[in-house]
Formats: sequence, C-alpha cells, structure tokens
Amino acid sequence: MAGTGVHDDVLPLPRNGLRRARWAVALVFLIHGSVTGNFATRIPWIQDHTGISAGQLGLALAFPAIGASLAMPLAGRISHRFGARTALRGLLALWTLSLILPALSPGLYALCPALLVYGASSGMSDVAMNALGVETEDRLGKPIMSGLHGMWSAGALLGSAVGTVAAHAGWDARIHLAGAALVLTVLGALACQGVLDLRSAPEEHPPPRFALPPRSALIIGAIGFCAVFAEGAGLDWSAVYLRDELGTDAGLAAASTTAFACTMAIARLAGDKVVARFGAVRTVRAGGVLATAGGLLIVAASHPAMAMAGFGLVGLGIAVVVPLAFAAAGRSGPAPSQAIAGVATITYTSGLIAPSAIGGIAQATSLTVSFMLVSTLTLGLVVGARVLRVPGREARTRVAEPATDLEPS
Repeated sequence: MAGTGVHDDVLPLPRNGLRRARWAVALVFLIHGSVTGNFATRIPWIQDHTGISAGQLGLALAFPAIGASLAMPLAGRISHRFGARTALRGLLALWTLSLILPALSPGLYALCPALLVYGASSGMSDVAMNALGVETEDRLGKPIMSGLHGMWSAGALLGSAVGTVAAHAGWDARIHLAGAALVLTVLGALACQGVLDLRSAPEEHPPPRFALPPRSALIIGAIGFCAVFAEGAGLDWSAVYLRDELGTDAGLAAASTTAFACTMAIARLAGDKVVARFGAVRTVRAGGVLATAGGLLIVAASHPAMAMAGFGLVGLGIAVVVPLAFAAAGRSGPAPSQAIAGVATITYTSGLIAPSAIGGIAQATSLTVSFMLVSTLTLGLVVGARVLRVPGREARTRVAEPATDLEPS
C-alpha cells in the first residue's frame, strides 16, 4: 500500500499465499468478535459479582470505549516497530487474555480499570487487523472488507452462543471467560501465522504516539458515525421499542434484536460481491436509502411485524458501511494506520453515545422521535457516500503489480 514504507527488497508473495493471508485475517476477525460475544453474555454475572448498581454498571461500561479511543493511535507505532504480523499477534493475544480481567474484579474500582485495559487492547488490535485487511484486499484486487466484518459479526454471535450456554448452565464466569480466553489466544496465535508480514523501512520515521487523525479520516469517519449510530440504536433499543411502543411480549421483542444482528452479519458476508458489482459509492447510497426507508417504517409501524421489517432494512442498509469506511481510510493518505485509527475512534464514539442519545431523546419526547433521528442520519449516507470512493485506480488494477513489499509466508 502506498505510504506504508515497507521493504521493497523481499520476494513477491505467491497468489496462494494471498489466499492464505485472506483466510488468516478472516479468522482473526472471527476471534476478535468472539471475545466481545463471550463478554457481553456475562455482564449480568459481573454486575452481581461486583455488587454494583445499574447506574454504576453503565459508568463502568463506558471505559472500554474510553480505553479504545486513547490507545488506537498507538497501533501504528507498534506495527512500525515490530512489523504488522508480530504486532497483530501480540495485540490480539492482549485482547483475548484481557477477557479474563472483568470477571476477576471484586468491585467497581477494580472493574473500571479492567475494562479500560479491555477496551484499549480491543482498539489497538482492531486497528492492526483492519490495516492488514485493507492491505490484503488491495493485493487480491477485489473487495473483502465487508466479508471480514461479517466474520467479526459471526464471531460475536458464536461467542454469545457459547456464553449463553455457560450462563444457562450456571458456570462461574471466571472459569468460563478464562477458558474462552485461553482457547481464543491459541487460535489467534495460529491465525496470525498466515497474515501478511509487512515491515517498515529502516529509514522511515515512526508515526507519532498520539496525533489528530487526518482531515480525510474525519470526513470518512462521519459516514461511519451515521452507520454505527443506527447500529447501536437497532441493537440496544429494538427490543425496547417493540415492547414499549407496540406492546409486544418480551420473547418476540428480544427476538427482534437477534434478528437485527443476524441480518447485519449475513449482509456483511454477502456484501463483497455487491461492492464488486456496483462499487462502494453506489452500494452505500443504496444502503442509505434502504436504511432510511427502514427507519421511517419503524416510526410509522402500527404492528410488530412492520417494526421488525423496518429494523431488518436498517441492518441491511448499514451493514457494509463501516467496512467500506475502514477500507477508504486505509487508502486515504500516507499513514493508513493513523487514518484507520481516526475512523475507528469516531465510530467507537458513535457507538458510545448512541444508546444514551436515543434514551435521552426518548425521555424528553418518545422513542418514535428518537428513530426519526436515526432516519435522518441514515439519509446522510446517501449524501456523503462519495467520500468512500477508491482514489485513483480501482483495487482490481493493483493486483497486476508485483507485490514486492511483502515477505513470503
């Protein structure tokens, strides 16, 4: 990738090595998502174990996003120092092992720093794996980022399934999360063996420890913000909306959240073919139209089936936006990791404020008004989709160039 500053005196990577690298980085995304899924299912156990209130739990759950936002800019410097493969191996292991920390916390004052470390390791490994995903996509010459994020969603669903079984069986979360952490750490180390091994040139200056993201990343991040806000609203408030606004029973309301998550995962796994056929800009514009239509259907719904269909359209419409935002950031300038970190920080912030913003608006007015805001933001995807255009030549033309800056696996 232009501007990565990797060595140009190593052998080109064979085509079968690129395919191996693709599936290796896909497994990394799956593992990363699995950590999140396992943790999310044991939050009630952690609350009971620490004896904290709902308000204190809400405060503690802000710390992962804070840790991620603070640590993300460090990922580029770590990759520069150790090389992309070694950096990802270490950061992913830190993330999988940090899964143990929240369950070991005896109270609020231990839980907050544990979640800060948990979030910081999540953010750094997130940036490292997305940077490698963009590089792999460029070398293959075809879109793969949507599929990679689909693998993350599949991992989150898989992890939540394991966690649900563990919770239903009454397992101590310390045992469950420790076992999951060890298994995922081993799998992560094996997966990282196959990813691309990019190394910075000796004369290249390391990126700053902390720096403001480039302007291009801010613009791209605004698109990601709209999508993640809608995602957070769907995941956190769909069940509440069906229960409170439409009088749906608890079981059907909860099923709407699962359906929303599954819709996004399926759309992401299939999204690469759509992007390859129509391009990033047209795909996001069409997605914005679908998501806006879904939001309006939610607002106008008089029956649970209408609202669930609306949530499905929102999930379908926004599914590929964040993967494409990361891909665009990675190509937006001479410092891909810094740009990706900037976009990731903005999207993390959106994910942090979306649930509380929806709740605050609902408290002051109603949930219906809250989802009118969601529809307005998804309409922004239609207007701003052009910033996700691949600059210069399309990725498929790049694959004809020798991959002289990669080490053979």
